[in-house]
Amino acid sequence: MQRRKVLVAMSGGVDSSVAAALLAQDGWEVIGCFMRLGSVGEEVGASTRIRHRGCCSIDDAEDARRVAAKLGVPFYSLNFKEEFGRVMDYFVEEYNAGRTPNPCIRCNDWLKFGRLAEFAESIGAEAIATGHYAKIEHSAAGHPQLHRAADTAKDQSYVLFGAAHARLASMLLPIGHLRKDEVRSLASKLGLPVATKPDSQDICFVPDGDHTEFIQQRAPGAMRAGRVRDSGGADLGEHDGHQRFTVGQRRGVGVATAIGVPLYVLNKDAATNCVTLGRREDLVTSSCQLAEAAWLTDASREWLDCQVQVRAHGATASARIRGCAGADGKPGISVEFAQPTGAVAPGQAAVCYDGDRVIAGGWVESTR
Repeated sequence: MQRRKVLVAMSGGVDSSVAAALLAQDGWEVIGCFMRLGSVGEEVGASTRIRHRGCCSIDDAEDARRVAAKLGVPFYSLNFKEEFGRVMDYFVEEYNAGRTPNPCIRCNDWLKFGRLAEFAESIGAEAIATGHYAKIEHSAAGHPQLHRAADTAKDQSYVLFGAAHARLASMLLPIGHLRKDEVRSLASKLGLPVATKPDSQDICFVPDGDHTEFIQQRAPGAMRAGRVRDSGGADLGEHDGHQRFTVGQRRGVGVATAIGVPLYVLNKDAATNCVTLGRREDLVTSSCQLAEAAWLTDASREWLDCQVQVRAHGATASARIRGCAGADGKPGISVEFAQPTGAVAPGQAAVCYDGDRVIAGGWVESTR
């Protein structure tokens, strides 16, 4: 009997390594694949280099190759640097437009479950697998559904919402039912050489976590001095680039007031290069509009009760949603929160859950 073939995206980390091992144990014909996005010592844009904090260095590629050899499975290393440039361009363009980007979601959508999935099809693989902490479950009728991971502290279903609904049937997430400590324990028992390897950071291409340095290098001249004002329009001082701020930020805003209360970033206006500060209660949002609607169930024009999450590791808020036409005429989603919700910013991803199941998501276009 011919074994079923699966392509496993192997980053050289413990999670994807254990995912590959579990699939091999389950009888799949595993093919390992490392996505080369940029490496230590390789230029990926201006003078910026991807450091060890990411998941795509030369050392990571070698770790993935060693794991594949340990498991006795074939291994490919694919050059996706050009495609990854699109992710980096998106990151810079969003910040320069005064928005809050999430490059990890775009990387999943465009590369892992986009270009890599196309490669999987080209070699006859019927499934693609990753080491994400999320689960694919099936309805009573057998339809695949995306659910939160068993380890809620590590859950990554938020960053997978944009994977095309049609991809769910060929998506495998082998470690979604495990806790992180169980994954490391399995890696140790299996003798995998990455069992104790530290986790990678969220944004692999941002050196030392300083996104402003990356923006300055990739878009010279984009960061300019501008004004800081309060919600009433009073001038509070000068900033040296609105890209340095995020909506909801309190620390490091660089101004002091006589009223003696903490100030938060309420808004960034790229057109006027103005940053607006205000009190915490001024941050709340009652509703928002989402663009690029992604439904992982049947799209609904009727209101649906759900929980909405607007940050990768943030809490959910009770809300109701329905499909609508976006500002660009393309499918969008209207979100109305049951209670005013803080720090919802244009550019963020908003993911909608029915319990643990992801039912929809999109990108915040506007708030109210």
